[in-house]
Amino acid sequence: MEELKALPEDNPLRENTLELVYDMLLVLEARQRNEADLDEEDRGLIMKLSSVYLERLKTATEEGIQQGIQQGIQQGQQYTIESILRMRFGEIDPQLEAIIPPLIALSAPEYVPLLLELSREELLARFGGG
Repeated sequence: MEELKALPEDNPLRENTLELVYDMLLVLEARQRNEADLDEEDRGLIMKLSSVYLERLKTATEEGIQQGIQQGIQQGQQYTIESILRMRFGEIDPQLEAIIPPLIALSAPEYVPLLLELSREELLARFGGG
């Protein structure tokens, strides 16, 4: 168990092993429900496996929340960029669409003035859309 906990979070071996640990935990818990006479070693193993799996679940949940927040921020930035482009240039054609990803990589204080001050040609030249 300690060796498993010591593996880096992004190690594929850790992830695969944790899936097997979860499967084993389910088997032991089912066995515990069916047989009241689990020995002390099996009970200890259930406790260890449960804590390892709960750690993994907590980490996965936190990562999911962070990914959701990041996606929300990026969608908000994209909406803002598209709105300014539409306001200034009308419809967003494929050339303007191509400059959106590099603009999203910038912070709002960086991209808003550029979108408001640069001409279409300057934006395309600077961000590779033409």
